[in-house]
Amino acid sequence: MDSAKSIYKTIERLTRETPVAVATIVSSKGSVPREVGTKMIIHPLGQHVGTVGGGCGEADVIKAGLNVLHSGQPQMVTVDLTEDVSMQSLGVCGGVMDVYVERWPKNE
Repeated sequence: MDSAKSIYKTIERLTRETPVAVATIVSSKGSVPREVGTKMIIHPLGQHVGTVGGGCGEADVIKAGLNVLHSGQPQMVTVDLTEDVSMQSLGVCGGVMDVYVERWPKNE
């Protein structure tokens, strides 16, 4: 509960200055690094608060967040962590998760 309260307080603080993108894991199947409901904030300068799991999948979510900030249109990102274990990626967990990325506008 404290972490949820903390993320919303951070969103409130950041959106006083600029819109941010908020990424939320909305579904998962198999083994994934974070649970449904986990949030990450993407700042327009490319910085982020929180994590949806790291690695290449998180990089895809950050890129989508920056696109959402530019376009204003939400996106669903599917993070596929089922790559062959022999791959170079460190993010191989064996599951798939859907991450909804939306823009949170500047408070007026």
